[in-house]
Amino acid sequence: MTWTPQQLSPDHPPVRSGNIGVLLVNLGTPDAPTAKAVKKYLLEFLSDRRVVEIPPIAWQPILRGIILNTRPKKSAHAYQQVWGKHGSPLATLTADQAEALQVRLGDRLQVGWGMRYGNPSIDQELTRLKDAGCDRILLAPMYPQYCGATTATVVDKAGEALGKMRWQPTLRTMPPYHDDPAYITALAQDLTRQLDALTFDPEVLLLSFHGMPERTLPKGDPYHCHCQKTARLLEAEMRASRQRPDMRFLTTFQSRFGRAKWLEPATDTTLMAEGQAGTKRMAIAAPGFAVDCLETLEELAIQGREQFTEAGGEEFAALSCLNASHAGMEMLETIIRRELSGWI
Repeated sequence: MTWTPQQLSPDHPPVRSGNIGVLLVNLGTPDAPTAKAVKKYLLEFLSDRRVVEIPPIAWQPILRGIILNTRPKKSAHAYQQVWGKHGSPLATLTADQAEALQVRLGDRLQVGWGMRYGNPSIDQELTRLKDAGCDRILLAPMYPQYCGATTATVVDKAGEALGKMRWQPTLRTMPPYHDDPAYITALAQDLTRQLDALTFDPEVLLLSFHGMPERTLPKGDPYHCHCQKTARLLEAEMRASRQRPDMRFLTTFQSRFGRAKWLEPATDTTLMAEGQAGTKRMAIAAPGFAVDCLETLEELAIQGREQFTEAGGEEFAALSCLNASHAGMEMLETIIRRELSGWI
């Protein structure tokens, strides 16, 4: 709906309102697979007080004096191995989800996507949706398992954006969906489909979640519990089909960084331990990631394969995330429509 100046007052600018928006938000990505772009991205990411809880007076000299002078080149090399012709896989796949969701929801809503760190920013996308007349917006952090360093920081950033607006839209936040039946069913269906397409039968399906410092657990962050519940429910759902009754399920945590103790068992050490123990056939999945990204395409699919095979493993498959698959979009539409209840 657009109100003209004549309908309001002679000097009032045109105002659009009455629309509903959905904003999918993922973690973020550099703009290019270069050391310069990665350095800019890491500065924003690792300066977030929810991501690194060390006091800035102690952390910033380490970040700016050591990490940003050593890590960008290594990370840029990793990004170069997975960068697609349309750019970052995380960005392109999130855009695919938004486009597919727009088709499913129809023209009554406007679906956008943004990044917590990098572009397009949450601020830019909320402003764009507001300018398009969306005075009610569902903020959808694409993290199935809640964590202060992911879900909470998305809400923080959205609050900063709202703080700059004279006329704020009404905002809802999609809750974590780690145990939602729609999510568990979608994972089970999609992983079963991918396992059926393999040329070998895995002895182990390793479920790898992004790691967090262990200290977050006693501080009250539910992330570890959410991951364990997802893994437990997913195993039960897949075993209910009575396929692959001898396949073992393992739950691990990846992407350790720094000297602090992180959640265990670690994905890399588990892959090597399994290979050394005689496991020959392994499949790995990352149910905590809404779309494939550096951590799945490079850390798991490339590094993980090397770690497993060098330790004695023979067959290895990194399974895709839900991405914009049929099962994934069915799940996302179900949850989004539920959270839009009363608005549509």
